[in-house]
Amino acid sequence: MAPVEWILYQRLLFLIAFLPIPGALCFSELFFIKEPHDVTVVRRDAVILDCQGRGESPIDISWLKNGAKVSEDERVYLLSNGSLFISEVETRRGDKSDEGFYQCLAQNKYGAILSQKARLTIASISSFALQPTSVVVTKGSVARFSCRISAHPPPIITWEFNRVTLPLVTERITVLPSGVLQITGVQQADAGNYRCIATNIASRRRSTEATLTVTPTPSPQLPQRPRIIAGPQNISVSLHQNAILECMATGNPRPIISWSRADSRSIDVYSTKVLGNGNLIITDIKPQHRGVYLCRATTPGTRNYTVASANVTVLAPPSLVEWPESLTRPRAGTARFVCQAEGMPTPQITWLKNGAKVHSNGRIKMYNSKLVINQIIPEDDAIYQCQADNELGSVISMARLIVVMSEDRPSAPRNIRADTVSSSAILLAWERPMYNSDKVIAYSVHYMKAEGLNNEEYQVVIGNDTTRYIIDDLEPARNYTFYVVAYMPMGASRMSDHVFQHTLEDVPLRAPELSLTSHSPVDIQVSWQPLPDKLSRGRISAYRLCYRTSAENSVSQIELPGDKTQHLLKNLQPDTIYLLRIVAATSIGWGEQSVWTSHRTPKASSARVPLAPELHLEPLNCTTILVRWQLEPRNSARVLGYRLYYHEESQSERNPVQLRASDHSRTISGLDPRKKYHVKLLAYNFVGDGYQADQTISTPGCVSVRDRLVPPPPPPHNVNAETNSSAAIVLRWSRPAFTSSHAVNYTVRCNPIGLQNASLVLYLQTSEQELLVRGLEPNTKYEFAIRLHIDQLSSPWSPVVYQTTFPDAPTMPPSSVKVTLIEEDMALVSWKPPDEPNVDVTRYTVLYASRHSWIAGEWQVLQREGSITMALLENLKPGQVYLVKVSASNSMGDGPFSQTLELTVRESSGQDLHGSTHSTAYSNGFYHLDQKSMTGITVGVCIALICIIICAFIIVCRGKNRKSSVIKTYREGVSSSASAAGTLASERQAEDADVTVPMMSPPHFIDAKGGTSLIINSLGPVQPSSEKKDKWFCFSGNVKKESKVAQNIKRGTASYQPAPTELSYEHELTPDQPTTMQALLWRSGDTEGSSNSEGSHATGDSGRYSHDETEMTNLSSGLSSRPPSLMAEDGSDGGDPVKQSGDLTQENQTETELMTSAEAKPHHQETQSSVPACGNVPECV
Repeated sequence: MAPVEWILYQRLLFLIAFLPIPGALCFSELFFIKEPHDVTVVRRDAVILDCQGRGESPIDISWLKNGAKVSEDERVYLLSNGSLFISEVETRRGDKSDEGFYQCLAQNKYGAILSQKARLTIASISSFALQPTSVVVTKGSVARFSCRISAHPPPIITWEFNRVTLPLVTERITVLPSGVLQITGVQQADAGNYRCIATNIASRRRSTEATLTVTPTPSPQLPQRPRIIAGPQNISVSLHQNAILECMATGNPRPIISWSRADSRSIDVYSTKVLGNGNLIITDIKPQHRGVYLCRATTPGTRNYTVASANVTVLAPPSLVEWPESLTRPRAGTARFVCQAEGMPTPQITWLKNGAKVHSNGRIKMYNSKLVINQIIPEDDAIYQCQADNELGSVISMARLIVVMSEDRPSAPRNIRADTVSSSAILLAWERPMYNSDKVIAYSVHYMKAEGLNNEEYQVVIGNDTTRYIIDDLEPARNYTFYVVAYMPMGASRMSDHVFQHTLEDVPLRAPELSLTSHSPVDIQVSWQPLPDKLSRGRISAYRLCYRTSAENSVSQIELPGDKTQHLLKNLQPDTIYLLRIVAATSIGWGEQSVWTSHRTPKASSARVPLAPELHLEPLNCTTILVRWQLEPRNSARVLGYRLYYHEESQSERNPVQLRASDHSRTISGLDPRKKYHVKLLAYNFVGDGYQADQTISTPGCVSVRDRLVPPPPPPHNVNAETNSSAAIVLRWSRPAFTSSHAVNYTVRCNPIGLQNASLVLYLQTSEQELLVRGLEPNTKYEFAIRLHIDQLSSPWSPVVYQTTFPDAPTMPPSSVKVTLIEEDMALVSWKPPDEPNVDVTRYTVLYASRHSWIAGEWQVLQREGSITMALLENLKPGQVYLVKVSASNSMGDGPFSQTLELTVRESSGQDLHGSTHSTAYSNGFYHLDQKSMTGITVGVCIALICIIICAFIIVCRGKNRKSSVIKTYREGVSSSASAAGTLASERQAEDADVTVPMMSPPHFIDAKGGTSLIINSLGPVQPSSEKKDKWFCFSGNVKKESKVAQNIKRGTASYQPAPTELSYEHELTPDQPTTMQALLWRSGDTEGSSNSEGSHATGDSGRYSHDETEMTNLSSGLSSRPPSLMAEDGSDGGDPVKQSGDLTQENQTETELMTSAEAKPHHQETQSSVPACGNVPECV
């Protein structure tokens, strides 16, 4: 038996677990098992809207249409299951039509619930809004017809050709569902009449016929750049529907159409396909498909293309992402329901209580998608629903609030009384509760305005030691309602009875704002709006109007009754400035006067100028006002435009805003909150300015936290910017999660990055959650921010988003195009970028062709990157005339070509090439290398060569001076060296070379690093006697004469003898190997390599010689060319000039004999200076 008992026990637990327990299992008390859905029917057809509720009986079912209860009759009645039956659907105007939104209301003892909305639509089809028009096209090109019609459900579009239905898609014909017929490669047989047929379940309509005329193709057929004749349009498509983007282009040859996304994301190949010859269709569209799509038409085989773009917006019905949950709360507690929905456009949240809309009051607040109920009372026990709606549908969810009552709570406070103390204070008194008053620990005083909806309730908590309280922050002349609640540790009492009381009147807080106009030169129409209750602080009993001229001090005043809002001042002076002000009064007294407002009466002239427009000002938010106006019907003068002036009351008047004659409204943004602004508007024509209209308006406060004790609304979020074109950007954002019955509008701030002038910031107003900002500059980065305005409250600015407009296709050709023939078969084309701002050039196209090829339509194409502004034209044929033109392009398309230039290539190659080009009527600025240019180039080259020769000459001369300073140190051995050289020349072969470098005596040292020619002994540096004295003596005649003799010397030897030590270097040059510098700059016997001893290279002990040593060695060939002055300086005693001259003659003779001996023995040309032995030096280096 035990197993059987255990099985029975399990079954019992199963039955108990699934019994319908009230309050459990989520709305077992009341819910829907069938709800109505959207339906479209034909007129006079029957329709059933389903509805079936489930819960504890009895359940009462009723229906609402557009929020009002549906009345039953013999045509419209309820079925037994709760569904609504309409036997014949009617389309009568007004409320008698059956079209609208229907909802089912189910009610039982637990409360009431409302079903989702269902839209009943009667099928219809209107007349054609766009009829096809006749077109004339050339054979082989493209033709396009379009029609547009409004219908529900959407119609099926077909086309007829000569009254015969065309197929939807063929090789050359494409019919788009949007009502477009495309024909590519038009043939002569396509000529005829076409018309559009629209069909849906309601009816069928035919458009008027349009004629297609086909003309022959011109010969020769010239090439044409690609051009998009029907580009994609911005569209909004519902989720899971199809989107069609049209793109039709023409050109020769026929362009190829391709598609891409502006955000560089790949196109969904699984949901997209090409329809016809380039139209893109997206099936089963999803949120990821939204964005900007680019259509590109490209000439085959080239990079010539043009681009069109369109924005795709994906609309989605609302769906809940967070649902409200049922709550159980004690009395006087707080309940919070949360509901969040998503969709496109952003859904609006509405809260319902037992099927009726919930309104905010002091206890109940709705914000941030939440419903908060404070100070819960038993009447709050109900079913609450969250309903999210947008244009595509609605969704609804529900939750229940159960209020738990405490057993030993105190009774409510008794005998509540309210007495007025002043215009802002009321004394409230009450008695303690009858039961459990000893358990009361505090009282809560609640008060709110008695008139109107959505009033805020204020609460003040006081101790239990008093039953009186003065509320002193009230508005004058307003009715208030009060109640009191007693609190104990375990809960709160019921609310006391409500008591009403009003505050006293007070003087008006400020004066009305005036509006001034003139109907004639001698009158002013003064009007004003009644003060709101918050400012009037009571009933206005009278107005006092004061006025005077600006040149007089005497003031005239008129008292008017409190119900008047306008007055006409007559018999005034024409063309005179009048100052006016007004003050209002209540029964308490006069309020504050307004400031003086100026108005000039018109001139007394017979000329017909426009009358003053009717001006209306409306504050949109704390920083923006809307100006609207209209001309009076009796205004017969023609208007050319309007001038709008506005300024803050305490500031000077600004320059006017010029408006077109077609404008009738203007938004003024960027104003300061809580300021008074004076606005003036006048119309003008060719005669002059018309009559002006003046009006004053005050901007409200942005966040009136002190007045309303509520926080400002949060800013819009999810701000997204997408580039739509080169002049437009699409902005989208989401409304912050809060609920309010007030209308919401937005201010969009737009300005380029780095804008310095704050007055150029653009402010745009909208009530939608997306905006297409137009009129922007191409290729410019903009920043955007959005703020929200609701019920005189303004949110902070949203985070800034940045977006850059597309670069515009170049509209101008490259400037300064020039062509130059630089060789017989080559020309250079140069240009500058187009003279237009904000255009990014990424590519240049050069077209050139001979005249014969141009006639045949054959162009040769060169393309260069946007940073390159020149190109070479190669392989040009002599005797031909070439046509050249250039265009600029970027990613958005190609710009126009420049003016065609002609280049003539002459046949004769012996003539000046620069004379082979000439400009004709096509060329207005060829660049030629004319005679003047060639002369300038030649002169420049000659000057450069002369400078080089002069510099080399100076360098050589400086080298000679160093030679002189070296030679003077070994005067005594010159003669012996010359004779020894002759002897050695006969003993050695020409090809031998010997270098001997004796060591210096111990007390002397030479700079071995090659830096200078300085000699150092044990006493210090040895300074030359007069190195600079004869710096330019090398220019003497003797030097020139002796240099001619030295030209026959083929090798030289230089010796440097400080005391007994000398440095010797020998080098042999063959007769046919002169040095480069000898051949260019000096005589053949001069082998000097450099004149700058300071630039010599470093020399160590490795046997390499410094540059200074080489110079000293090479000086041996010029020993005979020493100046006499140097020879004189070598003597120890000075000597006389006669003796020095004789010595010089003797040296010249010795040198001549040496050269004679060298010429007589050409195979023994080596000359060596005498080199003493090293002496006691242990080694030679």
